[in-house]
Amino acid sequence: MVVLKTASELETMREAGRIVAQTLQAVRAAAQPGVTLLELDELARTMLAERGAKSSFLHYHPSFAPVPYPAVLCLSVNDAIVHGIPDRRRLEEGDLLSIDFGAHVHGYHGDAAVTVGIGAVDAAAQKLSDTCAEALAAGIAAATPGARIGDIGHAVQSVCRAAGYGMPTGYGGHGVGTAMHEDPHVPNEGRPGRGLSLRPGLVIAIEPMVIESGSDRHRLLIDGWTVSTVDGSRAAHWEHTIAVTDDGPVILTAP
Repeated sequence: MVVLKTASELETMREAGRIVAQTLQAVRAAAQPGVTLLELDELARTMLAERGAKSSFLHYHPSFAPVPYPAVLCLSVNDAIVHGIPDRRRLEEGDLLSIDFGAHVHGYHGDAAVTVGIGAVDAAAQKLSDTCAEALAAGIAAATPGARIGDIGHAVQSVCRAAGYGMPTGYGGHGVGTAMHEDPHVPNEGRPGRGLSLRPGLVIAIEPMVIESGSDRHRLLIDGWTVSTVDGSRAAHWEHTIAVTDDGPVILTAP
């Protein structure tokens, strides 16, 4: 069931969104060669505690996962697309790191992701991340009152496919509210004018993911969480939580 949010609920979600944005900024700055993924996760935990917020990810246990998620960040390196679990791995110069983070305040969630290069990265890696961010911007721009879910997916896929990138089959965004994942599903591909009509008060996360080789294939690793490319090629992931308003889309997870 799709639940539209009131003005006061959107204010609370904006508060959660600011915490998400601030934490992503700090983790992004700290993600340097030699830093471990666990150290980045600890930084995010500290920031949550300082701001009186709670993690949307920690102990999350959907039906597909064998165990609850054990961290507050999803950190996906190079060929990991999404849901990478932080461990003792040290980042290296040239790595491509996707950082996904969610927080909730007074029971309302915010969810966003960025992809960053570690140190100096090659031009192809930068283009991969930049194109994914452009696809996110296109999807957000399409989220206007009276438009449809298919318009968002079409906008996202148009950018990604034009660049020759793959998009992991079946993955996309979602509604956000008192649960991190609510209806509706927000596919990263779609047909214009099709699907749910977008109404003011709808809050969704739009999150394109791209695969450098052009393949759409992916696999789930033995940890039960990490989704990786099949061919070892790199991936990027960008995400914002946005609200559909009478004045157009508003990014709730902006700094």
